[in-house]
Amino acid sequence: MPEIPVPENPVPDSDELAAILDEAVRAATAVPQLSLRAPLDEDEAYAVQSAGVRLRAARGDQVVGVKLGFTSKAKAEQMGVADVIVGVLHQSMEVADEGTLDVDTMIHPRIEPEVAFRLGAAVDPHADPDSDADIVAAAVEVAPAMEIIDSRYENFKFSLADVVADNTSAAAYVIGLWRPLAQTLDELDLAALEVALSVDGTEAARGSSADILGDPLLALAAVKRMAREHGLELPAGSVILAGAATAAVPLEAGVTVTADLAGLGRVSLRTGGGAA
Repeated sequence: MPEIPVPENPVPDSDELAAILDEAVRAATAVPQLSLRAPLDEDEAYAVQSAGVRLRAARGDQVVGVKLGFTSKAKAEQMGVADVIVGVLHQSMEVADEGTLDVDTMIHPRIEPEVAFRLGAAVDPHADPDSDADIVAAAVEVAPAMEIIDSRYENFKFSLADVVADNTSAAAYVIGLWRPLAQTLDELDLAALEVALSVDGTEAARGSSADILGDPLLALAAVKRMAREHGLELPAGSVILAGAATAAVPLEAGVTVTADLAGLGRVSLRTGGGAA
């Protein structure tokens, strides 16, 4: 029988790669890009992400929602992508409004203001794939939010496949006061909210909710589509982070960060760790 040649750079399996990223999170230690080990296509990257989600869930860190990335046209163009990416939110990632986040548990955290939705009913991503009416109807609440992203890669450098495998850099999130979505839509245009991110009272970034896919409500349809394509579930109570409304700001210890989404509300957190 002829000997089967072994590729010079065999592709490690998704569980092996997920374990590398999982340990990077737990040890708060950066690792080289996975794509430097072997090429990863997008499907393979999502397989790594899923394996990482299973690792956390096996430790009791349950999935509580999903988040979108690259919803800003400028960021998408910078990364050379034409579509959003999706990641998973775990129970341990939630920080209470006005609560404290220990940045020593992270590698190089950054924070960005967002719009959050909450589903009041389960949505089957495979039902009526040509319509988003079900997920729009299921989204019963909306709130101001902030997401903390923390790429686990050295020097904050990554390819599209790397960031997908790394659960889209998801690290933590904080949500302000939930409001009924239907009532809010009667009072506000969610696509035209001025958004300001401040650190210790000094403005660090400014943008508009229009930077989130042109309208944060469009994130709902995108979430349903991405959930269908990548095997995610959308049970009742799921939190959906629609995407960033400004550029991400580096997050240091000993500061208070506040996001003000005009008309929708404010949300804030303090950071601990370091010399604080």
